Amino acid sequence: MFICAGNIESFSFADSIGIGLVDSAINLTRLCLTKEIEHLLFIGSAGSYGKVGIFDIIESKTAINVESSFLSGTSYTPIDNAISSGDSKIVVNSSNYITCNKEISKRYLEIDANIENMEFYSVLKVASSFNIPCGGLFIVTNYCYEDAKDEFLRNHNKAKDILIEYIKSRAHK
Repeated sequence: MFICAGNIESFSFADSIGIGLVDSAINLTRLCLTKEIEHLLFIGSAGSYGKVGIFDIIESKTAINVESSFLSGTSYTPIDNAISSGDSKIVVNSSNYITCNKEISKRYLEIDANIENMEFYSVLKVASSFNIPCGGLFIVTNYCYEDAKDEFLRNHNKAKDILIEYIKSRAHK
């Protein structure tokens, strides 16, 4: 089953679960309680911390939930803030906040996070609690630098088209 965040990140073939960590967790839990789901594939956009390029397509099964304040040593967390549903070369960081600072992006690279997507950590947590295999398929729309929002908005429609074509090409194999 394909799932996505929704709003401007909607796809005709995917169920929307909401934007951010909280809404996506609530709505995906509802979906898991009402439908029999064999597999979940979350699709959407991501920002790059610098090593992955614009319009690159990324597959991942690993997410973390690390806030910028953690990187600067001004916060801590008692939760296990990493989850994986299989081998992944790319680690996705999820937060309700979008990084827009090149120096902070470099810090994420130092802890092996490559891209950020607001929902993926909660998607993996919910899928794990229901024992549903899950992965993520992302297209990079922007770098997590100062003009992240403008770059995302400029590239979003093209990125969605590229991602849809990629999914169609994979379905025919």
